[in-house]
Amino acid sequence: MKKRNIYIIIFIISVIGLVIIQYQYLRIGLNLANVRFNQNIGKSVKAIQSDLSHEDKLTFLLGKAITNDDTYFKIELDSVRDASSYFLNDFLEFKLLENGIKTDFSYKLFVENSSLHINSPNFNDQEIKLKRYPIPLNGYLPDLVQNKVTLELQFNRINEYFLFQLNGLTIPSLIFLTAIIFVVIWVLRSFYWQQNIISMTNDFINNLTHELKTPIFSIGLASKILQQKENEESKTYLEIIRNQNDRLKEHIDKVLQLASLDKNNINLNLIKTDFLPHLKRLCEEFKFISKMEEVDFNYEIKGEIFMMKCEPMHLSNAINNLLDNAKKYSMETPKIILTAEIKNKELQITVKDNGIGIEKKDQQKIFKKHYRVSQGDLYTVKGYGIGLNYVKKIINLHKGKIILESKMKEGTRITIKLPIAS
Repeated sequence: MKKRNIYIIIFIISVIGLVIIQYQYLRIGLNLANVRFNQNIGKSVKAIQSDLSHEDKLTFLLGKAITNDDTYFKIELDSVRDASSYFLNDFLEFKLLENGIKTDFSYKLFVENSSLHINSPNFNDQEIKLKRYPIPLNGYLPDLVQNKVTLELQFNRINEYFLFQLNGLTIPSLIFLTAIIFVVIWVLRSFYWQQNIISMTNDFINNLTHELKTPIFSIGLASKILQQKENEESKTYLEIIRNQNDRLKEHIDKVLQLASLDKNNINLNLIKTDFLPHLKRLCEEFKFISKMEEVDFNYEIKGEIFMMKCEPMHLSNAINNLLDNAKKYSMETPKIILTAEIKNKELQITVKDNGIGIEKKDQQKIFKKHYRVSQGDLYTVKGYGIGLNYVKKIINLHKGKIILESKMKEGTRITIKLPIAS
């Protein structure tokens, strides 16, 4: 729970940090856009002042409109004012575009200290937050009215314009930030989902093993009662029942530790011991059971002592798991051979079968927890994909390694290599 809270806090701080950094970049970008805009406005002002300083068709029309002079045109004065406003708007729009400014604007052309003026319909005298650029004119128009004439440009949505200029920076940043947040949330969600699955599996194992203790106790009690009436024919079978019941009891006690495997805090009690007697006993018991199940099992153990640091019960259980798998996955009468010998200061235990084999694409995955090959006749064997994962972890905890060789329809060979104690 503590780790989860730490991950969430780190994630939140990281997202806030990214947002702050992006905000600072945005501020810098807006400032740069403002500087560039002012530079372009300066160029536009000079061009407008120059073009409106001498008499031409536009300034002549503006002069008639601003002075309310209707002597030249045979149309109404309002039409003259509308026409001059229209042509001035086109002129200003062209000059701004020429200098890289494409945004909504309004204007007012007025004579100072008088009521003479023309303006665009959207010009707003009251709004103080709008960006304004007064342009004092010289030449023809001031000379015509004998007074100062000013053209005031007003930009209505300048902040939106600046943001539009920064779309190449803001939009990719928002997309990547959103993608990062989505991926991190997905990873955390998957991680905690897997943690829940592991917890559920461990709880299942714990509950199952505790429930199994009652029937094991009953089997042990029944075998003791039968032992009092045993004869030569039943003696061997009763011995197997007692040995297997004792072994199953040990397994249940040990399996209770398996929940710790996923948390990487299990400490196997590795003691220096001769593993040879444990291996021989395992092989003899498996050979006896194989005869009853019509399985052709043989083993060859070379050597007189296998001294090593190990946990005999878990290691025996891992080897038994490999033998059990070799017995299950076969199209015909199973033929299994176990060999064990010391080579290069390692105990090498090999289990070879004549089973259906494993495809190459599955060979690297079968040791993963809950993974099961999804093709062929493996569907006929029930299971949960835990056995080989358990084998892999036990071998790793013994500082050994496991090698798999398999060909389809030819069989599988699994070799375990474990260090010998010096």
